[in-house]
Amino acid sequence: MPKNTSKEQQSKPLRFVVIGAGMAGILSAIKLQEAGFTDFTIYEKADRFGGTWRENTYPGVACDVPSHLYNYSFSPNPDWTHVCSPGDEILAYFEDVAHKYSIEENTKFNTEISRIEFQDGRWHIETGQGEKDEADFIIAATGVLHHPSYPDIEGLEDFKGPLFHSARWDHSVPIEGKRVALIGTGSSAIQMTGGMVGTVSDLYLFQRTPQWVLPLPNPEIDEETKELYRTDPAAMQSAREELYNNFSDNFATAVIDANSPQLQMVEQLCKANLDTVTDPELREQLHPDYRAACKRLIMSPNFYEAIQDPSAHLITEKISRIEPNGIRTVDGKLHELDIIVLATGFRVDRFLRPIEVVGRDGVALDEVWAQRPSGYLSISIPNFPNLFMLNGPNGPVGNFSLIDVAELQFAYIMQLIDLVKQGRCQEVSVRQEAADHFEEDRVEATKNTVWVTGCRSWYLDDRGVPASWPWAFSRFREEMAKPKLEHYELVP
Repeated sequence: MPKNTSKEQQSKPLRFVVIGAGMAGILSAIKLQEAGFTDFTIYEKADRFGGTWRENTYPGVACDVPSHLYNYSFSPNPDWTHVCSPGDEILAYFEDVAHKYSIEENTKFNTEISRIEFQDGRWHIETGQGEKDEADFIIAATGVLHHPSYPDIEGLEDFKGPLFHSARWDHSVPIEGKRVALIGTGSSAIQMTGGMVGTVSDLYLFQRTPQWVLPLPNPEIDEETKELYRTDPAAMQSAREELYNNFSDNFATAVIDANSPQLQMVEQLCKANLDTVTDPELREQLHPDYRAACKRLIMSPNFYEAIQDPSAHLITEKISRIEPNGIRTVDGKLHELDIIVLATGFRVDRFLRPIEVVGRDGVALDEVWAQRPSGYLSISIPNFPNLFMLNGPNGPVGNFSLIDVAELQFAYIMQLIDLVKQGRCQEVSVRQEAADHFEEDRVEATKNTVWVTGCRSWYLDDRGVPASWPWAFSRFREEMAKPKLEHYELVP
């Protein structure tokens, strides 16, 4: 069956399928509408908008990026209640924006895509419910932190009480006055510690590796300031720009240069924060043996205060197994519990998977990504034309606001889509040589980052190479300003 010519493609409306109705999926739909594209469908496996903020509803859940930086540039929110807002408020914001732009009219909820294949110049889509669809373009807005990672601990099925992952919080289970265990010490566990101490009777934090914790005061935003932002959008924009500059010039610069003065400042702040732990034995147990920000830096207004509460217990002995009545550690002690929460993070190498993705000439994404996922500028994959990712592999996931990243990426993607709209080509995908060269440069640049200074973290891939953007945000903005078309294969 012959492909449509570029001229024929130009004469008919382009159709888009967006995978995921979280932050990036909502953004994609709004920007498609803004560009005059109305033939699109968002497929969402869950029953509502929100992505990670829909799935993470544990006590204390909040964003560690300041609120006025963690919202769409085109839809600022003058009513954030805190400097860093709680999860339910962020979820409500995304739902409000989606409703404001009538995105639900183009969204299929409870519909998970199981397979996509590029044939005859178009993407052919199949859902788990047996539905079929076709599209000229796929926008993968699947996110990074949405496939829970479960630990390999003997006896997980044996515990007689409630046991669940932090991203699958069971709100039918009351925690008041209960003995609760948290397994893990990442951002979620740190937030839950602060969110549950004082409510549960005893909280047991099972720590494999201590974390550096940057103090992040989180005061309420007063009504006077909110009223100023409501009546003077320029003042809110000015506050956003100040936050943006502080974030990119300080923390974002610190992590990409292990010898930077910004990182030294971060380390000093973390050490001073740890010194607020008065018990020398507890302080030593909480003291990491690696540099601050080598792992994803934890930011918290109250973790050290919470872990020093008499009802909080830091367990540093390794877990031997889980038993019906609790967790037994290698020293033989049984910690009797009512509830166990697995704060063990996510499978961060999934991206589009477990969707079966088949590109040009039958090439399977599972084979291309057999060793590890990769993407040119975290957007495009060779031999997968007209498929673009937002916050894909090796992007700025740990050192910038992902909303800013997604907005810049989508503006870049729109320039590639316009090539097809204008009839200059029918298929767009990065050339293999360009993707390989980008990856070589990226791997070399990671050698200067703090992420390779001697720790194990979810940033590191199977080679021990950080799977992240290793340059300044200014370079990312420059790359996103205009595609280098010589790096792309444009098929007529």
